[in-house]
Amino acid sequence: MRTHVRPFLAALAGTVLLTGCAGSGAAAPDGGADETSPAPAAGSTAAATGVTGFPLTVSSCGVDATLEAPPERIVTIKSSATEMVLALGAGDRLVGTAFSDGEVPSDLASAAADVPVLAEKNPATEAVLDLEPDLVYAGWESNLSADGAGERSMYADLGVATYVSPSACKGAEHQPDRLTLDLVFDEITEVGRLLGEEDAAGELVADQRAELDAVVPSTEGLTALWYSSGSETPFVGAGIGAPQMIMEAVGLENIAADVADTWTSLAWEAVAERNPDVIVLVDSAWNTAEHKIDVLEANPVTAALPAVQEGRYLTVPFPATEAGVRNVPAITDLAAQLDELEAGS
Repeated sequence: MRTHVRPFLAALAGTVLLTGCAGSGAAAPDGGADETSPAPAAGSTAAATGVTGFPLTVSSCGVDATLEAPPERIVTIKSSATEMVLALGAGDRLVGTAFSDGEVPSDLASAAADVPVLAEKNPATEAVLDLEPDLVYAGWESNLSADGAGERSMYADLGVATYVSPSACKGAEHQPDRLTLDLVFDEITEVGRLLGEEDAAGELVADQRAELDAVVPSTEGLTALWYSSGSETPFVGAGIGAPQMIMEAVGLENIAADVADTWTSLAWEAVAERNPDVIVLVDSAWNTAEHKIDVLEANPVTAALPAVQEGRYLTVPFPATEAGVRNVPAITDLAAQLDELEAGS
C-alpha cells in the first residue's frame, strides 16, 4: 500500500492542500497532522506472527475491505472508533485520531496519550494519507466522504482498508432496523477480528454482558426525554438508535420512540405535551448539561414541566451516546442515577 501513497500525495498536493482544511476541522495545536507516527511497538499484535483468520474481508455500510494481515497503522475518526481500538488493546497501533467527542475514559487514557491528533473534526485527506495507514476506522459514514476525510473508494484504490461503525450506516439497506446491544457486541467482535484481537474482543464482550446482567431496570413505568442538543428546537434521541437502546436498558420509556430514526428534532410544545417524567441530558464540552438545564428553565413552555421544576435530570457523556464500548458503562451509570432519583422522590 505505501508504495502507492507517496505518488498520490504528490498529485494531491495541488488540490487537497488548498481545499481540504476548509472543511476538515481545525488542526491540533501540537501540529499532529504534520507528524508521522513511529512504527508500532515490537511486542504488539501487529508485529507478532501466527495470527490466523487473514486475509480477512469485512463489509460495512455496503463497502468491502480486505486486510492481508492485522493492520499495523490505524487512523480513527470519532471517539467511538478510537475507544474501540484502545479497549481491544491495539492502542500501540494508532498513528492518528480525529473528531474527539470528549475525554478518553481514565482506564484507556494512558494508551492514547501519545497518539497524534489530526483535527478537531474531520481530518484532511492528505493528513490521513501522510501517516500511511493500513486501516481507517470511522464512527460515522460521513467521516469518509468527499466532505469528510475522503471517499472510501479513493482509499481502496490506494490499498487502504476502511471500516465504518455498522450502527452509523444511513442507507436503508444497511442501517439497523433498531440498534441493540447484541449489535454493539457484534461490532466489538468484528473489529476484534479486523485487528487480530479476537481474544481481547471475546473477553470485552463477556465482561460487558456480565456488567449488563447486573443492571436492574426501573419498573416504575417512567417516561423520558433524551435531550441531545438545540435551544430553539431540541434534537432528541428517537426510536431506533443508541438513546433508545440505552433508555430501554434502564427501564425508561422514550417519548420519541415513535420516530423511526436515531435522532430527531422535536418541538418544545410536543415535549411539553408528552410531559416526560425524567430528562436525560447529554453532556459535552460544547453543550453542557448545565446549559441544557438553563435552556429548559428559561423556556416558558418547558419551565412548567414537573421534571424541570423538580430537577429530575440524568446525565450521560456525549461519547457514550453512540454505539460502542461506552454504552454498557453508561447504562450502569444511568441506572444508578435513576435509583438515586427514585429514592429521593
